[in-house]
Amino acid sequence: MKKKHLIIATVVALSASTMMQSCIGSFALYSKVKDWNDNVGSKFVNELVFVAMWILPVYELSFAADLLILNSIEFWSGSNPALAQTKVVDGKDAQYLVASNEAGYTITNLKTKQKTRFNFNAQDNSWSIENNGEEVKLFNFVDDNHVNVLTRDGSYSTVELSHSGVLAYQQLIGIGAPALALK
Repeated sequence: MKKKHLIIATVVALSASTMMQSCIGSFALYSKVKDWNDNVGSKFVNELVFVAMWILPVYELSFAADLLILNSIEFWSGSNPALAQTKVVDGKDAQYLVASNEAGYTITNLKTKQKTRFNFNAQDNSWSIENNGEEVKLFNFVDDNHVNVLTRDGSYSTVELSHSGVLAYQQLIGIGAPALALK
């Protein structure tokens, strides 16, 4: 009888595993390490670096970090810290810290500490700007060739994603100067 119960339990477990979806994570850190290695140099250099990184356990450690920590954070929070990137950019009057993740960009003026956030909303395929706690939708993608863009009066206008569409939008909002059209 015990063998029959074991067989039934195994069949039920295998059936359940094929019917239920799971979130295994994106393994972003391991993917970054692998992508970096793929672009080091020629295929021979890439192979040497690949072998060295297995010997030094870089691959093993990045995989373990993803498996045990980063994918769990991604599952519970919806974002993976390994996908976040920061960069300092020199502007005309100040330096800016640009931090990005899959949800958008945060730009911090390092002089004044003022933060501006550009948010991507995957549900309606839109970008918005957030400043001082207020958020305004800038545009959303209608399809591969059109976007609904914010105009000066607060309404939205559908613009074709082409040179002529951009020129029409510039004229609509009042910056359709001939110098801009020539660029």
